[in-house]
Amino acid sequence: AGDSILLAAVSLLSACQQMYFTLNVGRARLKYKIAPPAVTGSLDFERIFRAQQNSLEFYSVFLVTLWMAGWYFNQVFATVLGLVYLYARHKYFWGYAEAADRRITGFRLSTGTLTLLTVLAALGIGSRFLDEYLDLHVAKKLRHSF
Repeated sequence: AGDSILLAAVSLLSACQQMYFTLNVGRARLKYKIAPPAVTGSLDFERIFRAQQNSLEFYSVFLVTLWMAGWYFNQVFATVLGLVYLYARHKYFWGYAEAADRRITGFRLSTGTLTLLTVLAALGIGSRFLDEYLDLHVAKKLRHSF
């Protein structure tokens, strides 16, 4: 577990962020008098609710790509990208809460970060696969070249 401490820290921080988003939906329910299970009513409530739901929909993809990129590519780089993703999701959530068109910057930054994490995870897993099963040491050869 000590080898993955940075990934674990970002994961815990991301869980706290998800709880924070959920609490804000609860506050909005009280403020706009939207009783569960209703998810429609005030447009201000609906934007906050959608921002939280959209963040939750991407959460599993974020966790998987964060850990795979960290384990198989580079933990520090994956951790930095994880922090960028959390910032982007924060920007997305509060931008969306203000107005639907204000969510775009956070959305683009978060999806770009997820794409990069996915690519790094695939490269790391591919390199490990080639190393383990085909005895092709691509990563070692690249390191020696530079």
